[in-house]
This record gives sequence, structure tokens and C-alpha cells, in this order.
Amino acid sequence: MVLGACASPQASATRAPSGAPAASEASPSATARPSSTSIPEVVATLIAAGDIAACDRDGDSATAALVAETDGTVATLGDHAYPNGSDETFAQCYDPAWGGFLDRTRPAVGNHDLAGDGGAAYYRYFADRAGIPGEGWYSYDIGDWHVVVLNSNCELIDCNPGSPQHEWLVADLAASVTSCALPYMHHPRFSSGPHGDYPPVAPLWDALHEADADLLLVGHDHLYERFAPQTPDGRADPDGIRQFIIGTGGYELYVAERVAPNSELIMDDTFGVLELTLRASSYDWRFRTVDGGVADAGSAPCH
Repeated sequence: MVLGACASPQASATRAPSGAPAASEASPSATARPSSTSIPEVVATLIAAGDIAACDRDGDSATAALVAETDGTVATLGDHAYPNGSDETFAQCYDPAWGGFLDRTRPAVGNHDLAGDGGAAYYRYFADRAGIPGEGWYSYDIGDWHVVVLNSNCELIDCNPGSPQHEWLVADLAASVTSCALPYMHHPRFSSGPHGDYPPVAPLWDALHEADADLLLVGHDHLYERFAPQTPDGRADPDGIRQFIIGTGGYELYVAERVAPNSELIMDDTFGVLELTLRASSYDWRFRTVDGGVADAGSAPCH
């Protein structure tokens, strides 16, 4: 099922039929092209999805095939292995499908990653790629973008002002010298799916909005949803944060229960991955589906 409203005037967005071929081949993870000032622009590629693997499903293998076609950083948005993260489920369920990308994967921790053993297996599997064990927040630069990975399990990790994560986030964003910022975590602040909105991450949104973050990637609800830029309290704002939900990594799909305010497009009937092309002052997105199509695409400037 596809639901949507008119696209925000800030972005140029197009949709292709689910069976249509991709419009063009993806850019490599870091390539240089001349700019108007003759200073090479670094163009980076990031591929994202969450809610990925289970031993009794094959959707994870289908999405892994999409990731294998594209060079670039792999952002996993939590809930890597079902029913819960453990050494066994990571080794037997996640690793055979997505383990081939481990050396270029930068994960965010989800609630199912923590449910089995408090996250011990998750931190063992991803090692130093996952941040400090027990924390899970960290940052890195890719091209001209600063990427911030957060732990949105706010019932277990305090997300409020004054907490270690919140203070780290404010300081990290203030220290960044890149032009554009891209955070990701597991839980969506806003969602049309059955889990719905998750207010506990609002303080993190406040800090991201204050620092002019551009787009936010999340999972948790097992569908694809693109939002117009909005403020932390849900008001449409061209200077706000655009949120993408990409809970379509392969485990199972959820049916949308409503159309949330500022939602531009919902797809709840296909697995897929979001491919981002990150430029010095803008980004392009493509939602690539397992049938080989591009179901959503567009471009927008960063702040």
C-alpha cells in the first residue's frame, strides 16, 4: 500500500513504479567532481535500513543483494537480529546475509538488540564500530557530512538534557566543521506505523534541530515513510529535519495505521534500502526495492 501527500516545496521528489529499473547507477562511496570554484566536491554514498534478519525469513537476503550492488557506508538502523540479539542470532541469522558488509557498517542499536542480553552480543559482533559498549552513541564524517549515531532506547539510556548522551550530542554537533549533518537512530519521533510516535527522543530532536541537522534516519516501524522537514514538536518547517523511516531491512512488514502530520509518502508492502548521495550542500535519495525498482527518489539542499 502506498499513501502520501504532496511533496514539500523544499525538495524535488519523484516516484517510479515499483517494478521500474533504477534511474542510474549509484555514485561510489567517495568520488570527486569539479565544482564551480574548481575545488573538488567529495560525493559520498550511504545505504540504510533497519529491522533486518531472522533465521526463518529470507527478506534479509533480498535486501543484502541490493546493498552488495553499491559501494558506500552501510548504516544499519537497529534490530539487526530477531527475535532478540544474541551471539547465536547474530552468527546464524544476521551474519549470513549482511555480515559481508561488516567492515563498512556503522550500526545504531535497537530495542531487540538489547532485549536478549542487554546488548552484549551486539557490542561483541560490531566491536568498535558500535561505539562504547553500554552507550552506543558515536559520530563520524563521510564526505562533507557529519554523521551522528544515537541510542534511542530512552527507557534504558537517558535521553534528557543533562544526560551523558545529550551532553555528548550537543558538544559533538558544536565541534563539527562540516557543512551538513545526518543523524540516525532506531526509534522514530513521528510515525504512521503501529508503533506510532516516540516522544522520549524529543530532547535529542531539540538538540539536532538547534544545530540545523538536515535529515534523520530511523527504523522500528517496519515500513518506509518519508516526512517533510519539521520541527521537534511536529510543525512543518522548511528549516526543520526531514525524517525517513526505513524499517524495511527484511524481517517483516507492518501496515500503516494512519497518515501522520507532515508525512509525504508511506510504503508498507515492500522490503528495500534507502540510498543517499551526499554532496557538499545537498543530498539525493532513492528508495530501492527488492524487485529491482526505485519506489521513491528526490533531492533537497542541506541547511
